[in-house]
Amino acid sequence: MPSNTTIQELHHFALAVSQAAAFIHCHSSLRTYQKLYQLERDHLLQNAEVHDPDPYGLAVYATWRLSYDKLDEPARSFLQICSMLHHEGISEQMFKNAALSSHQLEDATLRNEVTQLLEQLGKQDSHWSSWDFQQVVKRLRSYSLIEYDDRNCMYSVHPLVQHWSAAVGRYGEDMKKCILSVVGLSISWTFNKEDYVYRQTLCKHVTSCVASIKPTDVDPLVAFNLAFIYFEQGRWRDAEVYGVVAMEKRRQALGEDHPDTLKSMGILASTYWKQGRLKDAGVLGRMVMEKSKELLGEDHPDTLKSMGNLASIYRDQGHWKDAEVLEVVVMEKRKGLLGEDHPDTLLGMGSLVSTYWKQGRLKDAEMLNMVVMEKRKELLGEDHPDTLKSIENLAGIYRNQGRLKDAEVLEVVVMEKRKELLGEDHPDTLKSMGNLAGTYWDQGRLKDAEVLDVKIMEKSKELLGEDHPVTLESMGSLASTYWKQGRLKDAEVLEVVVMEKRKELLGEDHPDTLIGMGNLASTYQDQGRLKDAEVLEVVVMEKRKELLGEDHPDTLISMGNLASTYRDQGRLKDAEVLEVVVMEKSKELLGEDHPVTLKSMGSLASTYWKQGRLKDAEALELVVMEKRALELD
Repeated sequence: MPSNTTIQELHHFALAVSQAAAFIHCHSSLRTYQKLYQLERDHLLQNAEVHDPDPYGLAVYATWRLSYDKLDEPARSFLQICSMLHHEGISEQMFKNAALSSHQLEDATLRNEVTQLLEQLGKQDSHWSSWDFQQVVKRLRSYSLIEYDDRNCMYSVHPLVQHWSAAVGRYGEDMKKCILSVVGLSISWTFNKEDYVYRQTLCKHVTSCVASIKPTDVDPLVAFNLAFIYFEQGRWRDAEVYGVVAMEKRRQALGEDHPDTLKSMGILASTYWKQGRLKDAGVLGRMVMEKSKELLGEDHPDTLKSMGNLASIYRDQGHWKDAEVLEVVVMEKRKGLLGEDHPDTLLGMGSLVSTYWKQGRLKDAEMLNMVVMEKRKELLGEDHPDTLKSIENLAGIYRNQGRLKDAEVLEVVVMEKRKELLGEDHPDTLKSMGNLAGTYWDQGRLKDAEVLDVKIMEKSKELLGEDHPVTLESMGSLASTYWKQGRLKDAEVLEVVVMEKRKELLGEDHPDTLIGMGNLASTYQDQGRLKDAEVLEVVVMEKRKELLGEDHPDTLISMGNLASTYRDQGRLKDAEVLEVVVMEKSKELLGEDHPVTLKSMGSLASTYWKQGRLKDAEALELVVMEKRALELD
């Protein structure tokens, strides 16, 4: 341990004292250390590049320099890597994954540099040596330059050491690209819990690395993987930036028809889709599908995947017939090529379930989903994530059919199993809690719904951040519960936050932003602020017409909401005009028995009643009552 005199010279700075003790233990006596420290401190004071008048800073810099001079090249390289990463959460897994990755960087020079760097740390041809890695880390730990968290198996570096390492290393752009490439290569595309948790830990390292590198300077493979990381975390604008880089670089290097180029186009289409840019997503999705058919054949797995992705885009555009056509093709081809029990076949059937559901064909959706669910139980087991997804879908169908008790039973099963298998904090667990809260809401069990909604929101804030789409969705759900409870001021406060954050993060035209605006408008309407409600509802309706088309169900819903506000304002003729359009279009697009159609008929009946047209109102109400009675039978 350093003497009191030495501790005073180090200005009682804990990190400097710790490193001094480590240095003395490894290499010298106390007297020798004091002499070396004086030399290094004088050297620092004379160095024009050091402008730190703070004696604490000089103390630790001098102490650190003594230790740095004793390190070998691999240890110095690892310290340089750590200086560019986030200072916490550094794992051996990152370097092991990168070393064993089956993917190759497309820049040959960069590929060689990354290989050499990983070989210093433990890469041995196609193997990884944890022993070699531990020896490198051991040398740094012996000087207290890095710390190890036994519980989480993670390393951390003091921010001051990080800063000093970056200054001493003075590595250039090539080294920065090299370190970012290590992070990028370590990303896997598997979807089990362990890999998902690992990718979450990478996010802060990605953010640290990309801060000093232009997106256009990133290797296409790394850009592709970064787009995936950002996509998974709901950071769709960042995902778009790197998706565009990957696509353009691969177009240039490999051509438009190369499978890797098509994969980049595919993830970019998905990014547009998530941002609500459905037209852009559709254009790119169709291009990927057509090129895949031409180059790979109609039966190739990548072609079928592209068809399924395009079907999802069509489904969100309200083009349900187009979605259904594609999904039936995908399902039948996979049955023929892979068999009825293959996971990809069942995945295609599950997508068709969603389209039937959207069309209001709840019986068809239920029957097909039962097939998928039973096969997954048999082949994968009752606890497999895909099986739980099927059970979750069935619960959603029951909920739409008004079978709320049946839905609740299934949702509790899914929630408890996900808690057990994935943990309480996993996004899929939170989603299942949200589904159950929605069923409680429909049952009128608003206190139970509120308890779950608050829990989901708090966990989402903690795990994903206040700006994550999942967090904002949970805040919106809680606001709806407050609204249903008549706590309109509490609902308004949350809805304003959700709307503003979605505008900022997703853009004013994103479907989720428009949903938030519509919810806030409903709260304004219930508060009697009819003009404020009208202003928002006109914006939502016009944007949906422009983005989705006049026939999209969401457009029709927004027209119905505006009609309701007109009715409350006494503008009965304006309300009637909109409600007739909504009813006729709903009949044409969804069928006379669809819940949206029946709701539109009920709204028009209310307007007729207000106008004193009691016969017209009665006629519509009888139709609605009879059709709902038949549905329940």
